[in-house]
Amino acid sequence: MPVAAILLVPKGGPFMTHASTTPKPRKPWYQILYIQVLIGIAIAIVFGHFWPETAIEMKPLGDTFIKLIKMVIALVIFCTVVSGIAGMNDLKKVGRVGGKALLYFEVVSTLALAIGMVIGNVFTPGAGFNADPATLDADAVNVYAGKAAEQSVTEFLMNIVPKTVVDAFAQGDILPVVLISVLFGYVLSHLGDRAKPIRDVIEAGSHLVFGAINAIMRLAPIGAFGAMAFTIGKYGVSSLGPLAFLIGTFYLTSIIFVLGVLGLIAWWTGFSIIKFLAYIKEEILIVLGTSSSDSALPSLMEKLTNAGVAKPVVGLVVPTGYVFNTDGSSIYMTLAALFVAQATNTDLSLSQQMAIFGVAMLTSKGASGVTGASFIALVGTLSVVPAIPVAGMALILGIDRFMSEARALVNMIGNGVAAIVMAKWEGELDEARLEAALAGSPLADTEAVDDLDVIATPELASKI
Repeated sequence: MPVAAILLVPKGGPFMTHASTTPKPRKPWYQILYIQVLIGIAIAIVFGHFWPETAIEMKPLGDTFIKLIKMVIALVIFCTVVSGIAGMNDLKKVGRVGGKALLYFEVVSTLALAIGMVIGNVFTPGAGFNADPATLDADAVNVYAGKAAEQSVTEFLMNIVPKTVVDAFAQGDILPVVLISVLFGYVLSHLGDRAKPIRDVIEAGSHLVFGAINAIMRLAPIGAFGAMAFTIGKYGVSSLGPLAFLIGTFYLTSIIFVLGVLGLIAWWTGFSIIKFLAYIKEEILIVLGTSSSDSALPSLMEKLTNAGVAKPVVGLVVPTGYVFNTDGSSIYMTLAALFVAQATNTDLSLSQQMAIFGVAMLTSKGASGVTGASFIALVGTLSVVPAIPVAGMALILGIDRFMSEARALVNMIGNGVAAIVMAKWEGELDEARLEAALAGSPLADTEAVDDLDVIATPELASKI
């Protein structure tokens, strides 16, 4: 007997487009997701400040939300990449997109490292601290130093190939899932019409997965509240005082990079960075609340697809960029390295700064996917300049959580811009749809999955 197949079809029949041109009625302000997230963050800050002990207990809310998102990330990547590549006529384009993306990532992340180093030398955020490394608690830093020693470029590359297909999805590591997805998509494309039933199932599965994402995103205000309440309750707003200049310098540098570097890239590509930021405002607030760029990965991929970026480009560029295009982490590494040197009165020569710069180009990628990745990578980077006491990292360990929001935000925004740029270069960008999306047109309704019905499809069932 044929197995029943499930497909998601737009209301009104299977011949309607994915995003209907009929505008939806405007939601009440209190039902808009980004406003709900903003309210959740605001309440969390007040709650964490006045009731810190109780606020710390809210951590499971944020952790659970992030785990729910990570639970489906592998499926989102698999469905997007496989269905996109399987439908491509020119498979050479896959390799071309991947190669161009890696080149783009290296150039832009190098610019981020350079900007962090320039700002660190100009503003000297560590000047005047006169910290004595002997008086600092190095025990906490030693934990990260041990993890940094475990990371190597060879190990990083070897981990791209999973032990088994199941292991890649079980671990949830992005690059192994991308590798498997590309292989599956390549094979399906070569099978031609014989693989059509499988392609149909994967396409239907992608609708189901994104439907699940939309449901999970409804919990974003609760997740943002829990994560922010924990941060404020545990570390306290008062802990920002002595290092406020460093935090302010880092946020300023991040803004300069987004509006300056990414803004110029966006302008050259033909869209406005300001409009793009407005388009992904929900994702920005979710990342701000959770301090995790992973929490916005699935919805960012969906929005880019709805904005006219071809599926193969989204599926290849965005997940890979989360590992190789860590612009926010790159800014942090050079700026924080100079801060530690300045705070401990360590004079760095130009050659020593260049050594930090060169090593950071590698370590910023090598520690991706590890808990506390940026801090671990920074410890590993400082080890190449023995004159800088690694114990000085203890100065910023307590405020690292407050800087992680900006790192995650810049990483996410940078990868969104990268996907659009790659699509434009490859002629895989629907510019009219992108313009409509950034203008807030219903033609690029990001909640199109809400307009789907679940129906049984006998034609597909008979092919399974």
